[in-house]
Amino acid sequence: MELLSDCHVALTASRKVEEMQELIRKQGGTSEVRSMQGTVTEDGAIIKEMIFDSLQTHHDWIVFTTGIGLQTFFTHAEQLGVKEAFINKLKHARIAVRGYKAIAALKKERIAYEVASEDGTTQGLLHKLDSIDFNQQKVIVQLYGIASPEMEAFFEKKKAMLTTWLPYHHHAPDDSVVDQLLNEVIEEKRYQAICFTSALQVKALFAYAKRQEHEEDLKSCFETDVIATAVGKVTAEALTESGVSRVVFPEKERMGAMVIHLGKYIEQYR
Repeated sequence: MELLSDCHVALTASRKVEEMQELIRKQGGTSEVRSMQGTVTEDGAIIKEMIFDSLQTHHDWIVFTTGIGLQTFFTHAEQLGVKEAFINKLKHARIAVRGYKAIAALKKERIAYEVASEDGTTQGLLHKLDSIDFNQQKVIVQLYGIASPEMEAFFEKKKAMLTTWLPYHHHAPDDSVVDQLLNEVIEEKRYQAICFTSALQVKALFAYAKRQEHEEDLKSCFETDVIATAVGKVTAEALTESGVSRVVFPEKERMGAMVIHLGKYIEQYR
């Protein structure tokens, strides 16, 4: 049974798109790539500054949100000859972590963590942290590429002294590509579903739509014409935070699982 027959899907990823297109084709669907990923570049000077600042300053809590970001700090600390000192500094702070990759990176260096998000989402982590008194506590939050208004609002409400670590810069996708997708969704009604594989893709699309005063139009399309599909819980959370109430995603974060889950969802309403 071909679960995606007569279904045309937009893919917003930049990696492994050929594999995803083949998976969709095998399920009877068609697809087009409209990458919303943009590019992410590492800022070595900022990373060096953050590492040395952490060695000289006491912090009560450090919140790690991505495995790749955490590993970047370890790599640079080693290159700077201060990895052991950096790890010892982390061991003297209370650690909170979101995501299994970040947990794995901590375990590899034998760094204990106190709080972890059970589902790998920001909201899951903030729920676990909500009972903790952060008043006047010095808190570092490590992010990836873009700021997190949810994290900032949470720690501001908790009256913490917040420092944000952004070791990467996110460069948004070309406006012409985003504009094309937006027009295809809102005006042409070209797709039955859009598949997102990262929160960056979601935020890039909605940020552009907001600048063009089409944010509400886009959300309306997701409620009626287009199925917002995410590869996993973290990407689904970004869609929910953007105001999309109908989000389809598999329990297991895999591209194949996403395609099959989308097909089964559509099959229910045929």
